[in-house]
Amino acid sequence: MKMKKIPLRTCVITKEKLPKKELLRIVRTPLGEVEIDLNGKMNGHGAYIKKDIEVVLKAKKSKTLERHLEVVIPDSIYDEIIAMIQEGEKNEE
Repeated sequence: MKMKKIPLRTCVITKEKLPKKELLRIVRTPLGEVEIDLNGKMNGHGAYIKKDIEVVLKAKKSKTLERHLEVVIPDSIYDEIIAMIQEGEKNEE
């Protein structure tokens, strides 16, 4: 039986190539809003970041994600990402 190909994407912060399931997609919509894309199919310009709180904090500090998406990202989005990661970690336990 043929092995199913696992799609890899690059984290814009760490530059690691990881399976899509280990990353979060952050999207700048055509209207210029920033949203977290849970399905990976949202319209707009997307960037992937690793599901790791330290990586999110580094993205916030360095503004790398803002440069990739070419938009100012409010702190509330970073807080929402961190809350999602923490919720995911609780569900795994």
